Amino acid sequence: MTFIKEIIQELEYRAPLAYQEGYDNAGLLVGSPDIPVTGVLLTLDVTEEVVEEAIERNCNLIVAHHPIVFKGLKKLNGSNYVERTVIKAIKNDIAIYATHTNLDHVPQGVNWQIAELLGLNNVRVLAPKSQILTKLTFFSPVANTQEILDALFAAGAGRIGQYENCSFRTEGMGSFMPNQQANPLIGERGTQEVVAEHRAEVMFPSYLQSKMMSVLRKMHPYEEVAYYLTTLENENQEVGAGAVGELEVEMTADEFLRHLQSQMHLNVIKHTESVEKVKKVAVCGGAGSFLLKDAIRAGADVFVTSDYKYHEFFDAEGQIMICDIGHYESEVYTKNLLYKYLSGKFSNFALCLSQVNTNPVRYFV
Repeated sequence: MTFIKEIIQELEYRAPLAYQEGYDNAGLLVGSPDIPVTGVLLTLDVTEEVVEEAIERNCNLIVAHHPIVFKGLKKLNGSNYVERTVIKAIKNDIAIYATHTNLDHVPQGVNWQIAELLGLNNVRVLAPKSQILTKLTFFSPVANTQEILDALFAAGAGRIGQYENCSFRTEGMGSFMPNQQANPLIGERGTQEVVAEHRAEVMFPSYLQSKMMSVLRKMHPYEEVAYYLTTLENENQEVGAGAVGELEVEMTADEFLRHLQSQMHLNVIKHTESVEKVKKVAVCGGAGSFLLKDAIRAGADVFVTSDYKYHEFFDAEGQIMICDIGHYESEVYTKNLLYKYLSGKFSNFALCLSQVNTNPVRYFV
């Protein structure tokens, strides 16, 4: 038997809620985490029709990219589609979970899915986030340092890009004098001690700080642990907005547009003036105009995103070709991404891709 909280744990391992934007509302929006799962419906958006689909397919958990509850709800009387959808879900004991900008910001997330569909290689974060890393410096007896580090590594510390278990240590002499209330591991009360110690340093994602401190205190042999924490200005190259990569083979602008249309199953592409060649491509699922300067700085020939306003297209200034493919079209394959996440972990319930087209935009072609 699998509970909703186990699904949430897997999703948040992949895309921690700490990485969502401040304006966002990702997480469990409706329902209890302690309910057994009968089935999971994966979707881009949650609408009344999607909830009805979940009922018909015996899915009591909907996992969506877009949060149905985004702004504060002051009443629930069915006056709009958001209220009606939430009411319908509650009446039918269906939980709703959203993984939104946190899923945009992680490797193998939304933008990696687009890059994969377009066949991009050497994919990296377009605009890495800073101030989301912390350095832990601690002092321990030489004989205990590796055991402490191993526990911290297991808890998620020491990961830098493609490298794990990264740390630094130097050896020196630590001094202390236990008072009469102390219970020292080494030495005696009222006696000055000098002990060979390591100064060890390790980095970790800042949202794991409570976990790291718990591990350090559990594993450290001293009654009082000497340590300090430092918030780092470093960019985390593994976390951030957008992605950029390279095509296997350079294309003309027309060839790339046809490739983009075919791979993303598009009815229409709005784009700026064509460039001579396309090799490096920047992408951002959903509204990505805020990343244009980053795309240009990265040397991208094309920037694939959505929700561009008329005057914003002028900002390309002949330096890059902007391709607006539509919000729904840029993110609809997120449900396939979620399927990949969960199908490898759970097999005792139905995992369904929603068949409802939730795109509110229609095209006359």
